[in-house]
Amino acid sequence: MTVSHINDDAILYVNGVSKSFDGFKALNNLSLILNKGEMRAIIGPNGAGKTTMMDVITGKLRPDTGEVIFGDNIDLTKYDEAEIANLGIGRKFQKPTVIESLTLFENLELAIAGHRSVFQALFHKLSGEQTDRIDEVLDLVALPTRRNELAGALSHGQKQWLEIGMLLVQNPELLLVDEPAAGMTDAETETTAELLKSITGKHSVVVVEHDMDFIKALDTTVSVLHEGSTLAEGRLEDVQNNERVIEVYLGR
Repeated sequence: MTVSHINDDAILYVNGVSKSFDGFKALNNLSLILNKGEMRAIIGPNGAGKTTMMDVITGKLRPDTGEVIFGDNIDLTKYDEAEIANLGIGRKFQKPTVIESLTLFENLELAIAGHRSVFQALFHKLSGEQTDRIDEVLDLVALPTRRNELAGALSHGQKQWLEIGMLLVQNPELLLVDEPAAGMTDAETETTAELLKSITGKHSVVVVEHDMDFIKALDTTVSVLHEGSTLAEGRLEDVQNNERVIEVYLGR
């Protein structure tokens, strides 16, 4: 089934999506459009629907109603999680899932190998192009000198960067990043904002975050969710001055 986009530049088109759990509407007629190469920050109080939205986009949950269209009219509600990952959507959860007993290079090697088992992936000979891509990503996430060190030796922030690298090495069109600044030092937070800004354009990026200083550093369009719907959208300074946003979120 194909659905017409609202605009040809959209990489993600969420239209009228609702999702209920035992009578509680986690998403309530949610609509959102993300353009190719755009970064969008998503904020909102706990229970606003941020995680449910990510779960619906990545196929972890099916919406009750509405459509989620990716790229050239691909209806994501028809695919499961693994299929959606293969379509070019990468998700980074709040807690890093790097394998600490492997080196940074080996973690990225596993990520680039896709569906092979750990054993197959580590004994599969990488092409020169894949090795170059891994080294390029290590540069991008500011960890080139740690290439052959165990991932367990990294700080919390560096593990987050490695995990972002594990998504980037697969070259997704769209990245969904959940609270990347949680638990980071100020310096790590700043570096993370710069990293996400540096990949925007080549990739489309959705960042869910609570840290307002981090959102400010991203310097991008913000969507405010409240009770499963989009309450406001715009630059951070505009939504911070929005009466409704102050009332339901920032004033608390």
